Amino acid sequence: MIFISHEIIYFTRCVPYLIADQIPSLQKYKIQQKTIQNTAQNQWRVFRYVLISHFLFELPMIVGFHPVAVYFGMAISSVPFPPITKMIAQIFLFFVFEDFFHYWAHRGLHYGPFYKHIHKLHHEWSAPFGLAAEYAHPIEVMVLGTGTIAGPLLWCWYSGDLHLITTITWMTLRLFQAVEAHSGYDFPWSTHNWLPGWSGSEHHDYHHMAFTNNFSTSFRWWDHIFGTNKKYLAYKERQANELKAQSAKKAL
Repeated sequence: MIFISHEIIYFTRCVPYLIADQIPSLQKYKIQQKTIQNTAQNQWRVFRYVLISHFLFELPMIVGFHPVAVYFGMAISSVPFPPITKMIAQIFLFFVFEDFFHYWAHRGLHYGPFYKHIHKLHHEWSAPFGLAAEYAHPIEVMVLGTGTIAGPLLWCWYSGDLHLITTITWMTLRLFQAVEAHSGYDFPWSTHNWLPGWSGSEHHDYHHMAFTNNFSTSFRWWDHIFGTNKKYLAYKERQANELKAQSAKKAL
């Protein structure tokens, strides 16, 4: 059930961005205007690769997660469902745990040999698009995927208090986050524009463009704390100065 939900949610989440690609008036929200990689040919190639990767590598991880979580006490069909406040609190903890895990695992994947033989595949797309969120080497899929499932497992082991509906909701939101971060679009309604501290597409797009900085996945905390956003901040400052200069020139 979790895997089926994963497939439906992941590919459905990509659809709005595929539609946006075909609407000229929305192209002004494309973050990278000069580098175009979201062609139909590239999208189709990525779709095939990701679909195969899901069945060969993510399916076994999800299948393995289920019995372990049940053994630790995850409720499958018990009613009533947990209160929404409890679900929000647990999912927030999962986001924080996954973000911390992802930050260090992702940063480690940029180490010489690991980047060359593993992570370089994901960085094939310097101007990412939604479908490419899970376009990665099998080892990377399993390493970073561990951060997604380990949070619920550890919580279930510690507390014995976790419901399947919370797990599915967590994975749904995590997929929404991953696809949005790789969408290549910065819409006025994008999450980072109304949720303080959220990384989002604008933050992660720089990582793909520059191949450095911004290793976090959901929040901007760790990059700020550990100083891995300095080049990104300098880039944003240059952008702001250029925009001011252009505005001043037009005003003359």
